[in-house]
Amino acid sequence: MAVPSLEQIRLRFPDAHIAMLARPWVSGLYDKSLIDEIIPYTASKGWKDLRGKWELARRLEKMRFDAAILQQNAFEAAAIVWLARIPVRIGYSREGRGLLLSDPIAVPKPGEIPTHQRFYYLEMLRRAGLIEKLPDSPAIRLPGIPFLQKAGAKRLPGAWIGVSPGAAYGTAKRWLPERFAAAAVTVARDLSAGVAVFGSPDEKALCEGIAAQIQAEGVNARSFAGETGLGEFVEMASVCQAFLTNDSGAMHVASALGIPTVSVFGATDHVATGPTGPLAKVIREKVECSPCLLRECPIDHRCMKAVAADRVAGEVLELVQIARQ
Repeated sequence: MAVPSLEQIRLRFPDAHIAMLARPWVSGLYDKSLIDEIIPYTASKGWKDLRGKWELARRLEKMRFDAAILQQNAFEAAAIVWLARIPVRIGYSREGRGLLLSDPIAVPKPGEIPTHQRFYYLEMLRRAGLIEKLPDSPAIRLPGIPFLQKAGAKRLPGAWIGVSPGAAYGTAKRWLPERFAAAAVTVARDLSAGVAVFGSPDEKALCEGIAAQIQAEGVNARSFAGETGLGEFVEMASVCQAFLTNDSGAMHVASALGIPTVSVFGATDHVATGPTGPLAKVIREKVECSPCLLRECPIDHRCMKAVAADRVAGEVLELVQIARQ
């Protein structure tokens, strides 16, 4: 969701050397057309590993950056660039870090900007004077999609649909595994495709169980849970004909690749953090307690149980037809 702001930074500074300080696991998301360098951030979160943070600050100081733009809200992000003596430090003034910023930006109040999270990052650039107005961004798209597809075709040859049944935030965001399997079987049969199930190492049992259910219905399926880094996942997802997900990072990647993506929402707010563009569809059923924004459902998971597998499959196939037009 920060990609549109990265695009604006590159447009504003076309000749600058732009480096991204990022956790190693997420570095595969960033394209060379937007940034020139990835600096791995390996220090532990919070007040742990103070030595690692100090050493990182010293490293950044030696690189003599002119400015730091903080898309992260954490105090430690501001502390590191302050310790690195980067002269211009732009970021939202929150988490008690305002005095560490050369340009503290007031946090938007409810109703001041469009609801979707991408505008939160863009508004910081506008308030800092780096852009004149919020750009039109109806669909977030990752750069370099043709190159990703070329690499993905080597990793995942043939016809596939993607399924991502996990959600790192908590089980409240997860649709029922057996319904993922049932919807995937319907879609895969209609498209004459196999089913690639993606997830983290912690989701291995979940993904393998869904793959086994799909295989039991006579449809080719394979779990890649724990076998791919983010960069590899992006490449493989780029060649899928369609994608079925919960509200998750995989959802954002799939929709940003322009793949027909259907996401099941319940506990979370699709208006603020949903996928974007005409090939992305959110499915949710109205229940009195949704969105609750809880990690775990304290009652009966009724928001997810209300979403039927045949409805999801139908929406996926409809999006595929739109994409083919």
